[in-house]
Amino acid sequence: MQGYIIDVKSVRDDDLIVTILAQEHIYTTYRFYGARHSNINVGYKIDFETESNLKSTISRLKDVIQLGFNWILNHEKLYCWQRFIKLFYPHLKDVELIDEFYFNLLDELAHNMIKQNAKRAIIQSYIKLLEFEGRLHTEYICLLCDEEIQSEISLVRSFHPAHPDCTYSKRFTKNKIDELFKDKSLISFEDDEIDYIWNILL
Repeated sequence: MQGYIIDVKSVRDDDLIVTILAQEHIYTTYRFYGARHSNINVGYKIDFETESNLKSTISRLKDVIQLGFNWILNHEKLYCWQRFIKLFYPHLKDVELIDEFYFNLLDELAHNMIKQNAKRAIIQSYIKLLEFEGRLHTEYICLLCDEEIQSEISLVRSFHPAHPDCTYSKRFTKNKIDELFKDKSLISFEDDEIDYIWNILL
């Protein structure tokens, strides 16, 4: 089966606890240290098998093959990708069965990043994630004062809209946020605005 590594923890003697997001399941597995083993890192897509053991509550990870991306040697794209992937572990912690949406979202994002700017592609995917989870607030009610936002909008954590005067943070026109939330497009956003939104996402 295939999946994305969303967390790696070192344990005794260089062994690893590896958490993998597969199509409909999140696996927490144990990998024994071995010189002949392929590299394991957060964000890697792998083909793998698990082996259950009656003496342990955690399955053993085996037969790992890394499935590379076209852009894997692009350090900037890999860095952004890994920062985003790391957000999945705390978000999905303690979940085992999962909707295939998450796996498919990462598949689509990995493909889009071949030609697209990494931060722009990831922000668009994050909007899709918020929408899927019912956390995309397109009604534009200020998170802090509960009043409707008429014109300029600030974004806070999880892209909650707020009045700029309530947050004392960067202002965006309502049209731009409409474009982002409803069209999943960032074509009107400047690079400095993308960096700002990227920092909110993280």
